[in-house]
Amino acid sequence: MKKFIVIGNPIQHSLSPKLHNHWLKKNKIDAIYEKKLVDDHNIKEIITGIKENKIQGINITVPFKKKIIEFVDELSDEAKETQSVNTIYTNDKKLIGHNTDISGFELSLRHIKYNVNEKKVFILGSGGVVSSIVLALKRMKPSQIILSNRTQSKAEKIKAMFKGLEIVKWGEIPDFDLIINATSLGLNEDDNLDLDYEKIGKNKHFYDVIYNPKETNFLKKGKLYGHSTTNGKMMFIYQAHQSFTIWHKIMPKIDEDTIKLIEND
Repeated sequence: MKKFIVIGNPIQHSLSPKLHNHWLKKNKIDAIYEKKLVDDHNIKEIITGIKENKIQGINITVPFKKKIIEFVDELSDEAKETQSVNTIYTNDKKLIGHNTDISGFELSLRHIKYNVNEKKVFILGSGGVVSSIVLALKRMKPSQIILSNRTQSKAEKIKAMFKGLEIVKWGEIPDFDLIINATSLGLNEDDNLDLDYEKIGKNKHFYDVIYNPKETNFLKKGKLYGHSTTNGKMMFIYQAHQSFTIWHKIMPKIDEDTIKLIEND
Protein backbone atom coordinates (compact mmCIF):
# COMPACT_ATOMS: atom_id res chain seq x y z
CA MET A 1 0.00 0.00 0.00
CA LYS A 2 1.33 3.42 -0.97
CA LYS A 3 1.64 6.09 1.70
CA PHE A 4 1.27 9.87 1.46
CA ILE A 5 1.55 12.41 4.26
CA VAL A 6 1.20 16.07 5.14
CA ILE A 7 3.74 17.55 7.53
CA GLY A 8 3.49 20.71 9.61
CA ASN A 9 3.50 22.24 13.07
CA PRO A 10 0.71 22.65 14.12
CA ILE A 11 -0.95 19.90 12.10
CA GLN A 12 -4.06 18.85 14.08
CA HIS A 13 -6.25 21.30 12.11
CA SER A 14 -5.34 19.77 8.73
CA LEU A 15 -8.18 18.14 6.81
CA SER A 16 -5.83 16.89 4.09
CA PRO A 17 -6.16 13.22 5.20
CA LYS A 18 -9.95 13.48 5.12
CA LEU A 19 -9.94 14.91 1.58
CA HIS A 20 -7.21 12.72 0.07
CA ASN A 21 -8.53 9.50 1.62
CA HIS A 22 -12.00 10.38 0.26
CA TRP A 23 -10.54 10.68 -3.26
CA LEU A 24 -8.39 7.54 -2.83
CA LYS A 25 -11.52 5.55 -1.92
CA LYS A 26 -13.59 7.07 -4.76
CA ASN A 27 -10.88 6.19 -7.30
CA LYS A 28 -10.18 2.72 -5.81
CA ILE A 29 -6.49 3.49 -5.21
CA ASP A 30 -4.64 1.25 -2.76
CA ALA A 31 -3.05 4.00 -0.67
CA ILE A 32 -3.37 5.89 2.59
CA TYR A 33 -2.83 9.54 3.47
CA GLU A 34 -1.85 10.62 7.00
CA LYS A 35 -0.76 13.76 8.86
CA LYS A 36 2.44 14.02 10.85
CA LEU A 37 3.58 16.61 13.37
CA VAL A 38 7.24 17.43 12.77
CA ASP A 39 9.94 19.77 14.07
CA ASP A 40 13.03 21.13 12.32
CA HIS A 41 15.14 18.23 13.57
CA ASN A 42 13.05 15.41 12.07
CA ILE A 43 12.38 16.78 8.57
CA LYS A 44 15.42 14.84 7.33
CA GLU A 45 13.89 11.61 8.65
CA ILE A 46 10.73 12.26 6.59
CA ILE A 47 12.81 12.93 3.47
CA THR A 48 14.70 9.68 4.03
CA GLY A 49 11.31 7.94 4.06
CA ILE A 50 10.45 9.18 0.58
CA LYS A 51 13.97 8.41 -0.73
CA GLU A 52 13.63 4.84 0.54
CA ASN A 53 10.18 4.60 -1.09
CA LYS A 54 8.43 4.15 2.28
CA ILE A 55 6.51 7.35 1.50
CA GLN A 56 5.41 8.18 -2.05
CA GLY A 57 4.45 11.83 -1.69
CA ILE A 58 4.44 14.67 0.82
CA ASN A 59 2.42 17.83 1.32
CA ILE A 60 3.97 20.61 3.37
CA THR A 61 2.18 23.19 5.47
CA VAL A 62 3.11 25.82 8.08
CA PRO A 63 5.95 26.53 8.83
CA PHE A 64 8.05 24.35 6.49
CA LYS A 65 7.24 25.56 2.95
CA LYS A 66 10.59 27.36 2.63
CA LYS A 67 12.65 25.19 5.00
CA ILE A 68 11.89 22.05 2.99
CA ILE A 69 13.64 23.45 -0.12
CA GLU A 70 17.14 22.43 1.03
CA PHE A 71 16.03 18.78 1.17
CA VAL A 72 14.77 18.38 -2.42
CA ASP A 73 16.82 17.72 -5.56
CA GLU A 74 14.97 20.03 -7.93
CA LEU A 75 12.33 22.74 -7.86
CA SER A 76 9.54 23.17 -10.38
CA ASP A 77 9.36 26.58 -12.06
CA GLU A 78 6.51 27.59 -9.74
CA ALA A 79 8.41 26.57 -6.60
CA LYS A 80 11.54 28.31 -7.86
CA GLU A 81 9.74 31.59 -8.52
CA THR A 82 8.00 31.64 -5.14
CA GLN A 83 10.71 29.87 -3.11
CA SER A 84 7.86 27.91 -1.56
CA VAL A 85 7.09 24.17 -1.72
CA ASN A 86 3.86 22.48 -0.64
CA THR A 87 4.11 19.25 -2.65
CA ILE A 88 6.94 16.75 -3.09
CA TYR A 89 6.94 13.93 -5.63
CA THR A 90 9.61 11.71 -7.18
CA ASN A 91 10.74 11.70 -10.80
CA ASP A 92 13.62 9.45 -11.98
CA LYS A 93 14.60 8.93 -8.34
CA LYS A 94 14.87 12.68 -7.83
CA LEU A 95 12.80 14.56 -5.26
CA ILE A 96 10.89 17.40 -6.93
CA GLY A 97 9.58 20.30 -4.88
CA HIS A 98 6.45 21.79 -6.43
CA ASN A 99 3.93 24.51 -5.57
CA THR A 100 0.18 23.99 -6.06
CA ASP A 101 -0.80 26.91 -3.79
CA ILE A 102 -0.50 29.39 -6.66
CA SER A 103 -3.18 27.82 -8.82
CA GLY A 104 -5.12 26.83 -5.67
CA PHE A 105 -5.51 30.49 -4.69
CA GLU A 106 -6.28 31.70 -8.21
CA LEU A 107 -8.93 29.01 -8.77
CA SER A 108 -10.53 29.78 -5.40
CA LEU A 109 -11.10 33.40 -6.47
CA ARG A 110 -12.45 32.26 -9.82
CA HIS A 111 -14.79 29.88 -7.95
CA ILE A 112 -16.43 32.80 -6.10
CA LYS A 113 -16.28 34.92 -9.28
CA TYR A 114 -14.18 37.60 -7.61
CA ASN A 115 -12.38 39.70 -10.22
CA VAL A 116 -9.08 41.11 -8.91
CA ASN A 117 -8.30 43.08 -12.08
CA GLU A 118 -7.52 46.74 -11.24
CA LYS A 119 -8.36 46.22 -7.55
CA LYS A 120 -6.19 47.05 -4.53
CA VAL A 121 -5.16 44.01 -2.50
CA PHE A 122 -3.88 44.13 1.08
CA ILE A 123 -2.06 41.01 2.38
CA LEU A 124 -1.40 40.37 6.06
CA GLY A 125 1.59 38.11 6.74
CA SER A 126 4.77 37.01 5.00
CA GLY A 127 4.90 33.26 5.63
CA GLY A 128 5.45 30.46 3.13
CA VAL A 129 2.13 30.87 1.32
CA VAL A 130 2.40 34.65 0.72
CA SER A 131 4.80 34.48 -2.23
CA SER A 132 2.35 32.03 -3.88
CA ILE A 133 -0.56 34.42 -3.34
CA VAL A 134 1.46 37.36 -4.70
CA LEU A 135 2.42 35.43 -7.85
CA ALA A 136 -1.18 34.31 -8.40
CA LEU A 137 -2.41 37.89 -7.92
CA LYS A 138 0.16 39.31 -10.33
CA ARG A 139 -1.22 37.01 -13.03
CA MET A 140 -4.69 38.50 -12.34
CA LYS A 141 -3.43 42.10 -12.68
CA PRO A 142 -4.59 44.03 -9.61
CA SER A 143 -3.80 47.76 -9.55
CA GLN A 144 -1.84 47.45 -6.29
CA ILE A 145 -0.54 44.79 -3.88
CA ILE A 146 0.21 45.97 -0.35
CA LEU A 147 1.94 43.83 2.25
CA SER A 148 2.13 44.11 6.03
CA ASN A 149 3.84 41.88 8.56
CA ARG A 150 4.68 42.15 12.25
CA THR A 151 8.36 41.63 11.40
CA GLN A 152 8.87 44.10 8.57
CA SER A 153 12.17 42.57 7.42
CA LYS A 154 10.27 39.42 6.34
CA ALA A 155 7.91 41.54 4.26
CA GLU A 156 10.93 43.24 2.69
CA LYS A 157 12.24 39.84 1.56
CA ILE A 158 9.02 39.19 -0.36
CA LYS A 159 9.13 42.70 -1.82
CA ALA A 160 12.63 41.91 -3.13
CA MET A 161 11.20 38.89 -5.00
CA PHE A 162 8.43 40.78 -6.83
CA LYS A 163 8.39 44.17 -8.53
CA GLY A 164 5.83 46.76 -7.54
CA LEU A 165 4.90 45.55 -4.05
CA GLU A 166 4.25 48.14 -1.37
CA ILE A 167 4.80 47.67 2.37
CA VAL A 168 2.98 49.36 5.23
CA LYS A 169 3.71 49.09 8.95
CA TRP A 170 1.79 46.50 10.95
CA GLY A 171 -1.46 48.04 12.21
CA GLU A 172 -1.62 50.63 9.43
CA ILE A 173 -4.75 50.41 7.26
CA PRO A 174 -4.25 51.41 3.61
CA ASP A 175 -7.05 51.81 1.07
CA PHE A 176 -7.94 48.38 -0.39
CA ASP A 177 -10.69 46.32 -2.03
CA LEU A 178 -9.57 42.84 -0.94
CA ILE A 179 -7.84 41.98 2.36
CA ILE A 180 -6.18 38.57 2.79
CA ASN A 181 -5.19 37.05 6.11
CA ALA A 182 -2.19 34.88 5.23
CA THR A 183 -0.96 34.58 8.82
CA SER A 184 -1.63 31.55 11.02
CA LEU A 185 -3.57 33.80 13.43
CA GLY A 186 -7.01 32.26 13.44
CA LEU A 187 -6.10 28.59 13.83
CA ASN A 188 -6.91 28.99 17.54
CA GLU A 189 -10.31 30.22 18.66
CA ASP A 190 -8.91 33.12 20.71
CA ASP A 191 -6.54 34.37 17.96
CA ASN A 192 -7.09 37.99 16.96
CA LEU A 193 -5.43 40.25 14.42
CA ASP A 194 -4.60 43.75 15.66
CA LEU A 195 -6.79 45.48 13.12
CA ASP A 196 -8.82 48.63 13.64
CA TYR A 197 -11.92 47.43 11.78
CA GLU A 198 -13.63 50.81 12.16
CA LYS A 199 -10.96 52.41 9.97
CA ILE A 200 -11.75 50.01 7.12
CA GLY A 201 -14.20 51.52 4.63
CA LYS A 202 -17.28 49.84 3.20
CA ASN A 203 -17.86 46.99 0.74
CA LYS A 204 -14.53 45.21 1.17
CA HIS A 205 -13.89 41.51 0.71
CA PHE A 206 -12.25 39.57 3.55
CA TYR A 207 -10.35 36.41 2.53
CA ASP A 208 -8.70 34.06 5.03
CA VAL A 209 -6.40 31.27 3.83
CA ILE A 210 -7.40 29.31 6.97
CA TYR A 211 -10.20 26.81 6.32
CA ASN A 212 -10.40 25.08 9.71
CA PRO A 213 -12.02 26.67 11.70
CA LYS A 214 -14.30 27.65 8.84
CA GLU A 215 -14.90 31.12 10.29
CA THR A 216 -11.96 32.78 12.02
CA ASN A 217 -12.34 35.89 14.19
CA PHE A 218 -10.96 37.87 11.23
CA LEU A 219 -13.89 36.72 9.06
CA LYS A 220 -16.44 37.12 11.89
CA LYS A 221 -15.35 40.73 12.41
CA GLY A 222 -15.39 41.38 8.66
CA LYS A 223 -18.96 40.07 8.45
CA LEU A 224 -19.96 42.08 11.55
CA TYR A 225 -18.85 45.27 9.81
CA GLY A 226 -20.85 44.39 6.69
CA HIS A 227 -18.12 43.05 4.41
CA SER A 228 -18.29 39.91 2.25
CA THR A 229 -16.07 37.01 3.36
CA THR A 230 -14.38 33.87 2.01
CA ASN A 231 -12.40 31.22 3.88
CA GLY A 232 -9.57 29.09 2.49
CA LYS A 233 -11.74 26.02 1.83
CA MET A 234 -11.67 26.16 -1.97
CA MET A 235 -7.98 27.12 -2.10
CA PHE A 236 -7.33 24.07 0.08
CA ILE A 237 -9.42 21.80 -2.17
CA TYR A 238 -7.88 23.07 -5.43
CA GLN A 239 -4.26 22.81 -4.23
CA ALA A 240 -4.97 19.27 -2.96
CA HIS A 241 -6.64 18.40 -6.28
CA GLN A 242 -3.42 19.26 -8.12
CA SER A 243 -1.19 17.31 -5.69
CA PHE A 244 -3.46 14.27 -6.04
CA THR A 245 -3.34 14.49 -9.85
CA ILE A 246 0.48 14.67 -9.86
CA TRP A 247 0.88 11.67 -7.54
CA HIS A 248 -1.80 9.37 -8.95
CA LYS A 249 -2.14 10.55 -12.57
CA ILE A 250 -5.87 10.72 -11.95
CA MET A 251 -7.88 13.93 -11.75
CA PRO A 252 -10.36 13.52 -8.86
CA LYS A 253 -13.80 15.11 -8.93
CA ILE A 254 -14.52 18.32 -7.06
CA ASP A 255 -18.25 17.88 -6.54
CA GLU A 256 -20.79 18.80 -3.87
CA ASP A 257 -19.80 15.78 -1.78
CA THR A 258 -16.17 16.92 -1.78
CA ILE A 259 -17.08 20.45 -0.70
CA LYS A 260 -19.53 19.22 1.98
CA LEU A 261 -16.84 16.92 3.30
CA ILE A 262 -14.77 19.97 4.25
CA GLU A 263 -17.69 22.19 5.26
CA ASN A 264 -19.21 19.65 7.63
CA ASP A 265 -16.12 18.84 9.62
